[in-house]
Amino acid sequence: MRRPARPHPRLKGLSINHLLPNVLTVLALCSGLTAIRFAMQERWEPAVIAIVIAAILDALDGRIARLLNGQSKFGAELDSLSDAISFGVAPAFMMYLWGLNGAGSLGWIAAMAYAVCCALRLARFNSRLGVVDLPPWAYNYFTGVPAPAGAGLVLLPMILGFEIGPDLPGHPAVIVPWTLLIGGLMVSILPTFSFKGARVPAHWVVPALAGVGLLAAMMVSQPWWTLSIVGLAYMATLPFSVVQFRKLQHAAELMRTEIVETSAEGGADARPDTTMDKADGTATVPEGPAGDREPSKPA
Repeated sequence: MRRPARPHPRLKGLSINHLLPNVLTVLALCSGLTAIRFAMQERWEPAVIAIVIAAILDALDGRIARLLNGQSKFGAELDSLSDAISFGVAPAFMMYLWGLNGAGSLGWIAAMAYAVCCALRLARFNSRLGVVDLPPWAYNYFTGVPAPAGAGLVLLPMILGFEIGPDLPGHPAVIVPWTLLIGGLMVSILPTFSFKGARVPAHWVVPALAGVGLLAAMMVSQPWWTLSIVGLAYMATLPFSVVQFRKLQHAAELMRTEIVETSAEGGADARPDTTMDKADGTATVPEGPAGDREPSKPA
């Protein structure tokens, strides 16, 4: 009697859905390392383009991971290590070779301070992963300037120097304070827009797509002016993000006060925090933006 054919064993390992986001992260890391290589050769324009490509890949990997349900602890750690090199070490190295070295030891201190601030910002972000007791409005904000935006901002003098010359933007009196400022913004508790929850109204879809096409045309024809305008526009949104966050926080505090007063008038024998839990699904209302406090401990 012939034995039945043995079924083929199922292959064990990661699926493509889990692997694709990590592939994008590795490509972003390679792009950041390539920017360092171009900077060593004093090819500043390709170096900036490499950082821009790394930022695009970094924006895609997380979204693709959520769409394909491919999130993993390994991917989160790999993404942070990639960001530390691509948006921390590489821009600091580029700025030092481009103009900070003219300030001597002070220029090296500024470059090193920026890289350290970027690493601290990423470590703080990772330590807040898993916090689930934040109010809904806090998820639309970052704590401090994110790493890709910080890399673009710290390279802004170099980008402007491509158009107006490196004399003024590359002067040590300009780039040393600027580098320290961007590093400070990254580790600050300043609430900044995340734009993850931004939605486009139906009647603005066509104009928004037209704007994307216009931006693409500007990037092709005038890339450095376009990047400069985008960077300055992002800096201009920082005061608005603070004002909007304070308004939402104040509204949440008023809602909490009204609920407590209503409970007191009705003689409800319950803690204010428990009442607030039923009202908005959170344990407490934080005093700062998302990722700026420890999760509430269970009673």
